[in-house]
Amino acid sequence: MDYRPFLKKHREVGADITVSAVPMDEERAAAFGLMKIDKSGRIIDFAEKPEGNALKAMAVDTTILGLDAERAKEMPFIASMGIYVFSAKAMESLLDTHFPESHDFGGEIIPSARDMGMHVHAFLYDGYWEDIGTIKAFYDANLNCNDPDKAKFSFYDRGSPIYTQSRFLPPSKLLDADVTRSTIGDGCFIHKSTISNSMIGLRSTIQHDCVIEDTMIMGADYYEETHECESLPGCTPIGIGAGTTIRKAIIDKNARIGMDCKIINKDNVKEANHEDEGYIIKDYIIVVCKDAIIRNGTII
Repeated sequence: MDYRPFLKKHREVGADITVSAVPMDEERAAAFGLMKIDKSGRIIDFAEKPEGNALKAMAVDTTILGLDAERAKEMPFIASMGIYVFSAKAMESLLDTHFPESHDFGGEIIPSARDMGMHVHAFLYDGYWEDIGTIKAFYDANLNCNDPDKAKFSFYDRGSPIYTQSRFLPPSKLLDADVTRSTIGDGCFIHKSTISNSMIGLRSTIQHDCVIEDTMIMGADYYEETHECESLPGCTPIGIGAGTTIRKAIIDKNARIGMDCKIINKDNVKEANHEDEGYIIKDYIIVVCKDAIIRNGTII
């Protein structure tokens, strides 16, 4: 997000507080703080994650924000992005005088500032933005980057560079691997495996004859030498063991998944908590926990 237009709008309208907002469809709207605005863009009502009739009551004509009639019909709600601009005087007054014990800008301070008569304005941001506050949202946002038809964001845009930590890792090595529509981070080793529509994080090790589909593998924080694990009885190496199949899953960092495992949600379970066994299931997505050990031959 380029903050310059955001700041410009705040100054132009003389607001005490400006809240960045995105148009939102009904399916996702209940997960957000929603706003109503008048014709000038001034916020006149707030509702935190409303449902049912309370949700319907927050629908507005989003053509006010510059959307065309078709998009406004698809997205009749205005959701807060949780990014705010305050005038210095307004923030000092709110935090020092009126709400010194409050801790939540979106849920407490900003709605109360509006009730006090402060000028609280909305700024429409219609670029790429995703809330990743749920497992499914996090999973979808990452895998959508692999799909040219769904991707709304590019890591290769010269005008919007991404700066990340320099790790100085070796390039990834793929030995006779079949990889389609996937993204592979630095320092990975993939041996004679099939990978499709997946995100493979840095330092990931995937042994031979694995099948990885619709999966996000977070990678590892460090490399582990072969002899380090072989010298320990029953040790499962970091990474994905030979002959394992993983489908529609998130594998957190440093997970140790043994050989011939099937992590496929074979019973089509929507929700399950088996954290003591190293995994949970949320919205049908299997999440293997950080540092988890999944023994040889495990079927999930």
